[in-house]
Amino acid sequence: MTRAPRKEMHRSHRSGWLRAAVLGANDGVVSTASLIAGVAAANATPQVVLLTGVAGLVAGAMSMAAGEYVSVHSQADTERADIEQERREQENDPVHEMSELAAIYVGRGLDPSTADEVARQLMERDALQAHARDELGIPIDGQARPLQAALTSALAFAAGAGIPLLAVVLTTEDSMTTAVTVASLVSLMGLGAVAAQVGGASPLRGALRVTFWGAAAMGLTALVGSWFGVAV
Repeated sequence: MTRAPRKEMHRSHRSGWLRAAVLGANDGVVSTASLIAGVAAANATPQVVLLTGVAGLVAGAMSMAAGEYVSVHSQADTERADIEQERREQENDPVHEMSELAAIYVGRGLDPSTADEVARQLMERDALQAHARDELGIPIDGQARPLQAALTSALAFAAGAGIPLLAVVLTTEDSMTTAVTVASLVSLMGLGAVAAQVGGASPLRGALRVTFWGAAAMGLTALVGSWFGVAV
């Protein structure tokens, strides 16, 4: 009796959206908190600090969106060009393309006769998809989506940047720097732990890694602000 296949849980399929969301939120927290720390260290008024933080949120979110859109759009253009080239090659010489696909499977460990049969069946079903997936490494139904990536990055950045800004709004001038620092570091610790947990790594190491670099960024910017009277 044939047993039903057991469903296995893997994490690699999450890497794309997880990377965009975590990096966006992490950048939002670090850059905005650092900006606030630098301006506050230069003895700016709370109103100036808040305005600087809001400007940093808007500029950072738009920068993340634009950068991600350009990057992913370039990737999408390359994928489309490769797929179109593969389509033409299959129209011009399908026999060679089948041999090419079979050779890939032989390289992966199949014997030549089995590889030929696998290549034949896959090409009969969907030749373009078979070559895109196994020759080019591009899943037809999972190509890059520039707008989705841009929106994800922008929203994640804004969410992260909102944490230190909220600390500025809810605290007094005397406790503002402390509140921003604590709120930001706790947030970074949580982001690092969640990203590591979802990715199958150690949550503690992930939390410490992200928190360390966030603290370093805030500390350095505050030091520069106290030295020169401006945040850079």
